Amino acid sequence: MDVIELLPRLHLLRFPVGQAYLWRDDEELTLIDAGPIGAGRPIADAVTALGHTPRDVRRVVLTHFHEDHVGGAAEFAALSGAEVLAHRLDAPFVRGERPGPPPRTEEWERPLHAAALAQLPPGPPRPPASLTELSDGDVLGFGGGARVVHIPGHTDGSIAVFLPAHGVLFTGDTVAAAPDGTPIPGVLNLDREQLLASIGRLADLGAEVACFGHGDPVLSGAGAVLRSLG
Repeated sequence: MDVIELLPRLHLLRFPVGQAYLWRDDEELTLIDAGPIGAGRPIADAVTALGHTPRDVRRVVLTHFHEDHVGGAAEFAALSGAEVLAHRLDAPFVRGERPGPPPRTEEWERPLHAAALAQLPPGPPRPPASLTELSDGDVLGFGGGARVVHIPGHTDGSIAVFLPAHGVLFTGDTVAAAPDGTPIPGVLNLDREQLLASIGRLADLGAEVACFGHGDPVLSGAGAVLRSLG
């Protein structure tokens, strides 16, 4: 796992498939997504290497239920005591009550899907011991008033997390960056048209920084970049 400082308060945690983000408010930390199965201990080690303890991470906010984002959540929560949060529509899948619906892949996406699955550990993620359900418009206790934005399309319960006080937006897999760094609409979706409408909602937030579930973030002018994808 690579640990990359993006801003003084923000680090990117990059896994072989997908990535997570660590936000700092003084001595209190928040994790956005949690990587694949097996990521819990590496995340804890990264937190320690940054001069904190795992117990400084108060919450893990999951942008959606896919295994490359939730796989390490229960593992890390067991190590840290962090609260795990997800949108109410994706919560049954995070809790392991039933399998989540597979993406409706287009022909060109199928090799991407197969390649990603081949790099993920087998088996369903371990469900967290407890899960807090989120809804659109909820305000969370970090980042000066982080706001939950429901953005269905990639999954029914996909969310973004927007920090208006800092101009920072976490998009989950609704937006990604191609290998050359070009931002693109997310792939492997349940409903692509719905996803494109959700990107329009994100563009209207006027974020300066956008952090994607896959690929390099945009560190300036993110709102205009997102608007160009509509």
